[in-house]
Amino acid sequence: MLKKYHDKLLIEAGCDEAGRGCLAGPVFAAAVIFPKNFKNALINDSKKLNAVQRNLLRGIIEKEAVAWAVGEVSAKEIDEINILNASFLAMHRAIDQLKTIPQSLLIDGNRFNKYKTIPHTCIIQGDGLYMSIAAASILAKTYRDDYMETLHLQFPTYDWINNKAYGTPKHLAAIKKYGITDHHRKSFNLSGSQPDLED
Repeated sequence: MLKKYHDKLLIEAGCDEAGRGCLAGPVFAAAVIFPKNFKNALINDSKKLNAVQRNLLRGIIEKEAVAWAVGEVSAKEIDEINILNASFLAMHRAIDQLKTIPQSLLIDGNRFNKYKTIPHTCIIQGDGLYMSIAAASILAKTYRDDYMETLHLQFPTYDWINNKAYGTPKHLAAIKKYGITDHHRKSFNLSGSQPDLED
C-alpha cells in the first residue's frame, strides 16, 4: 500500500497531471486531499491500473477525499506557454478549486512553479509512492480520457477513443492523410511521438 502522507501534521494535497505527451487535446491535472487515516490498497499510479480499475477508484476517491478538484489547460494554451508550463498551470487550476486550502503540496515529478505561498515537495515517481498523488493521477487520467472519448465523436478519423491522442501509428497516419484539427498541439512534432514526455 502507498504512503498515506509525507507530513502527518500538515494538510497535504497530492497533485499530478495526465496527457502531457499527447498530440491533441488539453492537459489535465488533479489535486487530492485525503484524511490522514485513509487507506485503500488498490490506489496506485494510474498507469499501473486498467480503465475499469481507474473508474472504480475515481468514485471512491471523490467520495472519500476531504477535497478534490480537476483542472485543464487547452491545446491553444499549451502552444502559447509550452507543455511543461501548461502542466504546472493545470495543477494550479486544480488547486484553485479545492474547497479545503492545503498547507503543503506533493507534486509528482522533479519541477513545479510555486503556487502562491504554499510550500511544495517534488517527488519523482510520486504517483507510485504517495496515496494522494496516485489518486490525483487517477482523476486526471479518467477525466482526460472522458474528454477525449467525447471529442472522438466529432473526429472519429483520429481514433481518439482508443489512443486518447497519443502518437499511435493510426493517429499519425490520420494526421498525414487528413491534416490536423483545432485540437491538435501545433507546437508539437505531429509527425511522431514526443520524446521524454511520459505521463
